[in-house]
Amino acid sequence: MLETKIEDQIMIATLTNGKTNSITRQTLDDLKECVAKTNKDENIKGIILTGQNRFFSSGFDLYTFMGFENIGQPVEFLGYADEVFLDLFLCSKPVVCAMNGHSAAGGLILAMAADYRIIVNHPKIKVGMSEIKIGVPLSVAQSAIMRFGLDSDKKFRDVMYFGEMVDVAKALEKEIVDEVVEADELIARAKKIISMWIDTPGRPFCRIKEELKKEAGDYIRKRMAEKDWHSALNCFFNKQVKDTLAFVQSTME
Repeated sequence: MLETKIEDQIMIATLTNGKTNSITRQTLDDLKECVAKTNKDENIKGIILTGQNRFFSSGFDLYTFMGFENIGQPVEFLGYADEVFLDLFLCSKPVVCAMNGHSAAGGLILAMAADYRIIVNHPKIKVGMSEIKIGVPLSVAQSAIMRFGLDSDKKFRDVMYFGEMVDVAKALEKEIVDEVVEADELIARAKKIISMWIDTPGRPFCRIKEELKKEAGDYIRKRMAEKDWHSALNCFFNKQVKDTLAFVQSTME
């Protein structure tokens, strides 16, 4: 689920789903609509993506993953998720992720799809990718977006292979995030970044961003059209993976 409002001509999109703001099909539908509206409406300067309470997002809704009954279901769900993530990644206007709390797995991929990442300064906030520890690989768009955001094969390797959840200071050191701010400054700082980038004669930011992300976008579309990645989704029918997903879900309830 995603709640949207416009402040100072900026779309503020807030993830809202339970304690951890997990990503459901409805979340994806709402986000797709949010990006489309931002692209179409000249009066909207950009998007701030944030969350509610203690989480930015824990990632995909694990009940959805545990409910898959045949290979067609994860193929359809994650194929659609890739389309939405790509829409966000290629949004024609600035997208700033205002990470108000914990950001894991699919939540961090959403953050990486943004153009800039700001996180709240809090000692308990953790950021990372846990997929390797629960037995779930990344899809085509997810992998490419993470690699682009981290801007280094080595950084991508370290984040993905070790599956470590790091604190805010470490996330800044590893360049997973761009800035650390106090909680009461988060949205104001995100607004300032968007306005700084877009409020210039002729809005050259839009063209610069388009060129920056074109190669990655073309690659993602090409790989999404291929079918060889579908076989990796058989992992959802592995008993160990199912048990691990159920355990992780229980720890968040």
